[in-house]
Amino acid sequence: MINLFEKLLSLIYIQPCFFCKSTKDDNIICKKCYNKIHFLPNSAFREKYHCKVYACTMYDGIIKQLIIDLKYHNQKKLAKLFAKIMFEYFNSLNLQSDFLILPVPIHKHRKKERKYNHMDLAAEEFSRFTGFKVNKNFLKRIKDTSKQYNLHKKERLENIKNAFDLNLNENISKEQNLLIMDDITSTGTTFDEIVKVLKKNGYNNITSIALSTPDIWN
Repeated sequence: MINLFEKLLSLIYIQPCFFCKSTKDDNIICKKCYNKIHFLPNSAFREKYHCKVYACTMYDGIIKQLIIDLKYHNQKKLAKLFAKIMFEYFNSLNLQSDFLILPVPIHKHRKKERKYNHMDLAAEEFSRFTGFKVNKNFLKRIKDTSKQYNLHKKERLENIKNAFDLNLNENISKEQNLLIMDDITSTGTTFDEIVKVLKKNGYNNITSIALSTPDIWN
């Protein structure tokens, strides 16, 4: 009965593109807008603490709007598109590993304010595409940091320093391949701090991936 209702609804309602409002493709993103996304080369452009860091796209245009609306404007339906774009890039890497997805956490005060962590939503959708499990409790943000994009590199380093810890009650194997997942990486300080905490606790099989970066950094 539910499936029949959904089919009838799809005949009545044509989904407009979230970004340009075109109904031509009946999708949350039309082909024209999708083709505007600037995908980056399918190779790691940074490695620190023996951890490869990937960024899927440039932080501009469609991607910038997607992240802002998902993160701050309660547009939770965009989490699936976020994950789909990341999955298409991730698939091109041909990483032969079974990963545990670790979304970058936000502090409890910020989560109370926003009501949700957009990265939890994106990670859940990415899990559906990949089949990888996701753990939203292993990483903890113990420091209520300022927004990184307002800060210079040295300020970012100080802001994010000692911001993360692990919930070791989750009992994650030290041999597990871990995939840290975030929306934007710029100087890489957030990933670096998380990797340091993981390595301090004996976790060494770590890969980091962000949907976007505002620039190519080294």
